[in-house]
Amino acid sequence: MKQTFETAMSNLDSHGYALVEGPLEPDEATTLLRQLGELVPQTTGEVAYDIQAHAGFEALRDTRSPHTLRPHTEAPGQSLPPRYLALHCRVQATCGGGRTLLADGRHFLTTLDEDLQRLAHQHPVYWPSYEEHPDAVGIRKPVVDRTPSRTVIRMSSTLLRVGAYSETLDQPTADSQPLGPGGVALAERAVDFVETGGTSVLIPEDALLIWDNHRMFHARTGFSDTRRRLTRYWVAEPAREGTP
Repeated sequence: MKQTFETAMSNLDSHGYALVEGPLEPDEATTLLRQLGELVPQTTGEVAYDIQAHAGFEALRDTRSPHTLRPHTEAPGQSLPPRYLALHCRVQATCGGGRTLLADGRHFLTTLDEDLQRLAHQHPVYWPSYEEHPDAVGIRKPVVDRTPSRTVIRMSSTLLRVGAYSETLDQPTADSQPLGPGGVALAERAVDFVETGGTSVLIPEDALLIWDNHRMFHARTGFSDTRRRLTRYWVAEPAREGTP
């Protein structure tokens, strides 16, 4: 396990993601992840969240084919989103779909023209909370949030287009777009960047895919095999001495 962890850390540092080949049992996957940091509860309160197809998801406009997800980062409405995300594949789709797409947000930023660079760095966006209770609030931060100790890149191409994380069949209006036409352009550039320059991973069964959520965009291709099941983990980076 030590060599596996060291290899994973090396790949996370250099590429922003790491695929740990299986077979890994759930306890082996969580043991490895705890070397990265603390496993933290997700919006459901669960540390281990099962991702499965559910009825009605294919009716959303942003799922151009069933169960597609556009480029985003996880939990952008948190003051500090989870540092790492991990998917432990339990049952992979046999249709060839359900691929995880990963793209380096740092590289994406270098492809933007001056106006979009300024928009991403200087103009705050309201990122709603994922949590489903009346007191849940989000946060106002630019796409690129630079602090003395870290840089967090936030992205939801759907939010920038329509003002919500899920796009319904209602036609979006200009008032709902948090950064206006520039934000829509930024979202479209993110979609193109992930589709043309991203890495496509069909996670083998019982393998573990980990990525840096402060750096990488992720998306998902559509799939029709609804037996597909993965377990998702959020990992908070341990606090370092002298950092907030």
